[in-house]
Amino acid sequence: MPAMKTRLKKGDKVRVVAGKHRGLEGEIIGFERESGRVYVENVNIIKKAQRPTQENPRGGFREQEAAIDVSNVQLLDPQTGEPTRIGVQTDDAGNKVRVARKSGVVLDG
Repeated sequence: MPAMKTRLKKGDKVRVVAGKHRGLEGEIIGFERESGRVYVENVNIIKKAQRPTQENPRGGFREQEAAIDVSNVQLLDPQTGEPTRIGVQTDDAGNKVRVARKSGVVLDG
């Protein structure tokens, strides 16, 4: 399967709009481009078993974020704080920039 294209970037503030974590907000901390999934800070937390090591002889469990589908998140408009779609426009210098569709605010730079 080809890698999925998305206009979201690492560090964007998003809201989960579908699924069991609907309504939660967080910052994007990573992507799985091949599967079209995204890691959002403090959303979809799972417990992962840790084997004992020299640094941690008892082992145990640690909590970490699991990926959710990119179609279940939507960028938050920096002006209103509401979910918005992302558009692409060219600026005065001829560079492509991302734009929030609801308010028209430029997201890059």
